[in-house]
Amino acid sequence: MRPEAVAAMAPFLSERFANPSGAHVAARQARRAVDDARDVVAECLGCRPGEVVFTGSGTEADNLAVLGPVRRAGGGAGRAVGSAIEHHAVLHCVEHLDGRVVGVDATGTVDLDALVPALDPGVVVVTVMLANNEVGTVQPLAEVVALVRQHAPSAVVHTDAVQAFAWLDVAALAADCDLVAVSAHKFGGPKGVGALVVRAGVELEPLVFGGGQERDRRSGTHNVAGIAAMAEAIRATVCERDATEARVRALRDRLVDGLVTSVEACTETVPRSRKVAANAHVCIEGVESEALLYLLEREGVLAAAGSSCASGAMEPSHVLTAMGVPKERALGAVRLSLGVTTTEADVERALAVVPPAVARLRG
Repeated sequence: MRPEAVAAMAPFLSERFANPSGAHVAARQARRAVDDARDVVAECLGCRPGEVVFTGSGTEADNLAVLGPVRRAGGGAGRAVGSAIEHHAVLHCVEHLDGRVVGVDATGTVDLDALVPALDPGVVVVTVMLANNEVGTVQPLAEVVALVRQHAPSAVVHTDAVQAFAWLDVAALAADCDLVAVSAHKFGGPKGVGALVVRAGVELEPLVFGGGQERDRRSGTHNVAGIAAMAEAIRATVCERDATEARVRALRDRLVDGLVTSVEACTETVPRSRKVAANAHVCIEGVESEALLYLLEREGVLAAAGSSCASGAMEPSHVLTAMGVPKERALGAVRLSLGVTTTEADVERALAVVPPAVARLRG
């Protein structure tokens, strides 16, 4: 977490611990904190304060964005459309609704030609993420929106911007979207708090019923500490984003160049020009990523695999499968994520640890 976000939480975890839905003075102070945070989040997301719905996570925001409009419209198969590489918070909702899944190309970019036939008049929501959480691909969101407006004008467009906000100007890139989801912990805020932009006029059925908070769109006592911290984190991120993006991009390039040069049969999954600055995703042939991650962790390098274990057998991730990455390459997928706190020393440490770990597994 950013230090300013930690500091913003502290008062609301102790002497200012009050329910903002109450009527007494302490409750009114908590309500003021939520309202002030809403103003900041709205400004940074390019919307009105009344269009911000605070949620318990990015997952909840995505669920509300996909399920909410379809349920309000009466449900029905085929009323949701999403890309094949969406985060499961989105993809599982589309599948739950018996929606349509649109393929992507080898870079993980949504196939616009395949999107058009899916946009019939019955579609209620179209969801395409701004930046992929696994391989980092940035989607042509403006073109997606234009196609939806042309072929399914009554549909709303949602974008999962959870992975994008720290690195991209979401307020500008998602300005024409009807629903935009973000999560605080992706830009230095706490876990357990997110937000969904719901543009004026968009109708959706809530997922959580109760006290009617968030204009009846998301009931439940507000996480005041988390919301206040989210506002500080989002403000700092916007102020520093350009400089941070340039610094982290240079570190990422050094890391990937070093891996590709020093590790045989190591390839970058998506061209750097097509993805966010913090993403270093590679496929290393001749190793299984889970075994590699174990060796890296022993040396203090914490990374993620591009695949998941299902029933004891390694299977490629749905993202790499949709991109057409061969299984033998996909099973050696590794994601080394960089962030605001990443240093040159971190990169050099990774470059010192990964090659011998790969050699050991291949030996």
